Amino acid sequence: MKLVHCLFTLLACLTFLFVACSRPKSRADNSLEEQVDSLFASVPDFSGVVLIADKGMPIYQKAFGYKNIDTKYPLTTSSIFELASVSKQFTAMTIMMLRQDGKLNYDDPVDKYIPGLPYPGVTIRHLLNHTSGLPDYQDVMDKHWDKTKVANNADNIAYLIKYHPPKLFEPGEKYTYSNTGYMLLASIAEKASGQDFIEFCRERIFKPVGMTHTDIRTKEDKIKLPDMAWGYMYVPDKKRYVRADSFPQFNYAIWLGNRKGPGRISSTADDLLTWDRALYTNKLVSQQTLNDAFTVATLNDGSLTHYGFGWEVKQNPKLGKVVWHDGDNPGYKTQIMRFIDADKTIILLCNNAHEKKAELLKTLETFIE
Repeated sequence: MKLVHCLFTLLACLTFLFVACSRPKSRADNSLEEQVDSLFASVPDFSGVVLIADKGMPIYQKAFGYKNIDTKYPLTTSSIFELASVSKQFTAMTIMMLRQDGKLNYDDPVDKYIPGLPYPGVTIRHLLNHTSGLPDYQDVMDKHWDKTKVANNADNIAYLIKYHPPKLFEPGEKYTYSNTGYMLLASIAEKASGQDFIEFCRERIFKPVGMTHTDIRTKEDKIKLPDMAWGYMYVPDKKRYVRADSFPQFNYAIWLGNRKGPGRISSTADDLLTWDRALYTNKLVSQQTLNDAFTVATLNDGSLTHYGFGWEVKQNPKLGKVVWHDGDNPGYKTQIMRFIDADKTIILLCNNAHEKKAELLKTLETFIE
């Protein structure tokens, strides 16, 4: 009788475990997925990849839309996107690594590395945090460059020196976002390291971190990629999306196609999460160096900006410190948000420059609070 009772008890336990294990996920378990699915169902023309992670583990990851709208090839979560200005955090990292190597200092004058640049008083730090006051190199190139040729950083710098457009303000006086600054940073990294900027990024960042699908690619390189997400823009007159590189007004992406520093990195959501995880370690630089990157700049008058070294910085009332950056290239809108106190991450890569991108991200942020 005792044996029968034990067997009955064991059977009851096993039955309970089976029912418990096979029980569908509760609404609480599914709430985030349901919320995000519902959000993107409200914007059915959105094309891109969304990844949300908690302590490095993806808790939501889906692809919407097409990598090629013309052929209806669907996006995958492994599709490769142009990062646009999300690239700037990698450019900043090259400078941080070289500073840690003893090859340069943040307060070195820029003309130490770029002789002849006619803007005295500008330091590497000013370039990193967008307080240099330098004019836009793209405006200079647009006015004077032969657009049948493809310009590189040396060309951009030569034209800044030759035409010497006036500075916007004194270094450190105010914050103004500057692609010029990050173009110069890539050239400074080359001078200080003695290595090509692209090779430096590959050997010192992408490969050690394990970003196997990330690179600084030419258009010819991208054409060969089977999972490249091509950028599209909506044309109201045609009532459809059209390849962004077919618009003449966006040809600058071609004739400035060899620039380095402000953009040009292409990557995947998974690789960006791998990058996110590396920034919680000392794999690339020390935590103190990273803290410098996540500290906003102080202007000459003592006021604070909202930008560190390659990262925007803000506070979320519930989740603490957030470091983030967005990108905007013809056809692409991208963003990575790192909630570094809570160890949560949102990555959004969009290849149809959707007008509701900012609204979507704001809502996603509320979902993880």
